[in-house]
Amino acid sequence: MTFELTIDGAGETTATFIDIVDPSTGAVTARAPCAGAAELDRAVAAARRAFPAWRETPPDERRRLVGGLGDILAAHAEELVALDILEGGKPHAVAAPVLDLAVQWVKALATLEIPVRVLDDNPDRRVEVHHEPLGVVGAIAPWNFPVFLSVWKLASALIAGCTVVLKPSPLAPLAVLRMGSLIRDQFPKGVVNVLSGDDALGPLMTAHEGFDKISFTGSTATGRKVMESAAPTLKRLTLELGGNDAALVFPDVSLDAVAPALFWSAMGNSGQVCIATKRIYVHDDIYDDFIRAMRLQIDATTMGPGGQPGAMLGPIQNAPQFQRLQSLLADCRANAYKLHQGTAPDGNGYFIPATLVENPPHDSRIVREEQFGPILPIVRFSTEDEAIALANDSPMGLTATVWTQDMARARRVAQRLQSGNVWINEASALSPFVPFGGRKQSGVGVENALDGILEYTAVKAITVRTA
Repeated sequence: MTFELTIDGAGETTATFIDIVDPSTGAVTARAPCAGAAELDRAVAAARRAFPAWRETPPDERRRLVGGLGDILAAHAEELVALDILEGGKPHAVAAPVLDLAVQWVKALATLEIPVRVLDDNPDRRVEVHHEPLGVVGAIAPWNFPVFLSVWKLASALIAGCTVVLKPSPLAPLAVLRMGSLIRDQFPKGVVNVLSGDDALGPLMTAHEGFDKISFTGSTATGRKVMESAAPTLKRLTLELGGNDAALVFPDVSLDAVAPALFWSAMGNSGQVCIATKRIYVHDDIYDDFIRAMRLQIDATTMGPGGQPGAMLGPIQNAPQFQRLQSLLADCRANAYKLHQGTAPDGNGYFIPATLVENPPHDSRIVREEQFGPILPIVRFSTEDEAIALANDSPMGLTATVWTQDMARARRVAQRLQSGNVWINEASALSPFVPFGGRKQSGVGVENALDGILEYTAVKAITVRTA
């Protein structure tokens, strides 16, 4: 299959390309166009030309067209899932449900209307608050869930009345490029543009004067660079960044229920999820039993290439992340931390076995750093206050979970955790109708729900003196 950029409603290719590696084998299996400054300038110009008419398109029509995007994704689900398996290494049991979620997300967001708030209405004066689209948005998506996290940005920006230049990660651009080609006729020319490129394209976007807003999902380190690059033009920003997400497990839980739920909250997609459980704090009274239950989960889990029938965990998506995880494992071994590991395929693929790290110190790398892979530290605690202090002692604050049958304690602990989202007795419970965003160095702004759509608008207060 030939993959194209989408600029001003048409397909384009480039003189240079980027190689796409299958992480299950380490082999190059495809290539994608490598857009540079010239292609970016033309895409931004197209989005700028399209903006006035799109802004004036009735909101109901914009929402109808966005809902139709969901229909297109559903109609081409098999093809998009196959691309996600190829470039992401995901097992089919992961890739297919995530594509279904993307369809549900688009259709759900398309039901949300932007209200006009009336703050005052009396015989002398009426005060209204309107939300107007910001303009042209640069949307930068990550490599772990390319289509799903792209449509978070795309749907909200389009509903708000903005036009978009969407850039997938150079490590996983194929499914997003294909989505761009599939939806060219769904929107007016220039409203949606899709560019792939190497590591130089992102900085060109964040510094480009033609963008009114940048919406970025990725690491905290890159988020800092995005903010710095956007500062000269004071672009509006949404940054959904890293998380070192803590789970607190109290002694009154049912281990039969909690261990599988926490195992998959940590290991799903081989841990390559921003909201994955990255560190678990378990009360002393049940620590040993919890470890035994988690070991059983690892021993029952099959890791293999995305196309392998029955595979539950796949490879790490890219070589740099694979090497970073190897470094974390080497540090654990050098410090003689107790490990329990599953099995991983031999060969040239980027496979890291599912690994438990038993009670490492609080200042260890595996506890302090976001691993973004299937290596999970499990740490003891004695008191509620200790657990909260350990969970909060991090520069990140994306999500957290609390596991207990005592609802008074659950609510009390949740209120004290410094995270943008806290889930009680469940994990990763995202919804298109619930705002999602991080605290501290886990991000700026929110995505999803009406709050996320409003991130693509500017507030205008109109006061009419009627007397």
